[in-house]
Amino acid sequence: MKPRSNTVVGLDIGTTKICAVVAEETPEGLHILGFGTHPASGLRKGVVINIESTVQSIKRAVEEAELMSGREIRQVYAGIAGGHIQAFNSHGVIALKDQEVTPNEVRRVIDAAKAVAIPMDREVLHIIPQEFIIDDQDGISEPVGMCGVRLEAHVHVITGAVAAAQNIVKCCNRAGLDVADIILEPLASAEAVLTDDERELGVALVDMGGGTTDIVVIAQGSVKHTSVLTLGGNHVTSDIAMGLRTPSAEAEKIKRKHACALISKVGKDETIEVPGVGGRRPRILNRRILAEIVEPRAEEIFSLVRMDLQKRGVEEAAVSGVVLCGGASLLEGSVELAEQVFGLPVRRGMPRHIEGLVDQLKDPSYATGVGLVEHAIKNRSEQHAVLNESDENLFGRITQKMKGWFQHFFFGDE
Repeated sequence: MKPRSNTVVGLDIGTTKICAVVAEETPEGLHILGFGTHPASGLRKGVVINIESTVQSIKRAVEEAELMSGREIRQVYAGIAGGHIQAFNSHGVIALKDQEVTPNEVRRVIDAAKAVAIPMDREVLHIIPQEFIIDDQDGISEPVGMCGVRLEAHVHVITGAVAAAQNIVKCCNRAGLDVADIILEPLASAEAVLTDDERELGVALVDMGGGTTDIVVIAQGSVKHTSVLTLGGNHVTSDIAMGLRTPSAEAEKIKRKHACALISKVGKDETIEVPGVGGRRPRILNRRILAEIVEPRAEEIFSLVRMDLQKRGVEEAAVSGVVLCGGASLLEGSVELAEQVFGLPVRRGMPRHIEGLVDQLKDPSYATGVGLVEHAIKNRSEQHAVLNESDENLFGRITQKMKGWFQHFFFGDE
């Protein structure tokens, strides 16, 4: 197998599974060549806690993707998530030297906007422009070439723990992979599942993973808010294991096959078989008992998401509603329960605009993997170097990549 220059690979490093997606760009859109998944055993709440276990999981997922696609994988675009992610909105102002906005002036005002005090153990991951203001004219998305005296920028700054990103790069390097870029996973998911109309009107994306629930609010085409809650599908599994007194592995199977997030959707006469612990005989229980365990936890997750949106003042921005993705969103009744909690229209988000292995990847649990390759193809022209675990200034190089990304995405090539 030989690597090809037009092939990109997204590596979704999740709490419960590692997923590698191999794709290439064609005139018809994103063509999926292959993918591989393997259970993750070295992560907790989106953060690496065991290097060796994570390396082995990455190797297995990549090997499966190589076999399916027939391509050798040497370089990946890795996702990052976890409770260490923090984000805030910032504002910068500069005077225009020649009373005309140039790409250099845009860089200057972005630098001014991100010039805030950040702890030593954290660094900027993404700098996403929201809008520009020239003199008193606001709502400008592409200011280059416009005239004025003063340029202002509102940006969304996403930061992460240095150690968390370094551990991801280290795991990939030890698995024999170069890391071309590190991308916040909910941003990648949004790339894959949201429509242009939702982005413009206003939408909240809720990516429900195994260890975390990631939130992104996008309105007027720009990111208004991002956050990560350290609750996810694994907590539902744990509740089932404790409530039904069954091993965690069996609780996960029961969750996938029988669980429902809404008690009212379960028939009174429906039953399930629950394996016992330590060789004890299986038991037959009413399925409503399972729903009574699952619904409170699912409602808690959605309620915490809504509280987060209210706290940040962005709940009203989600005019078009809420989009659920991630493996935990597949829980039966989750859409209906979310509609009750949010009081908004809710849908499940599937990867869009893909060709090739469409049937296998038209699933909310693959949104991040597909989104990573979409991001990579859109911004590959801005990539010039890979990230390495031995870099003294790892995040400095990440930040340079992010600068190139927002320039290409918002302003086009110079």
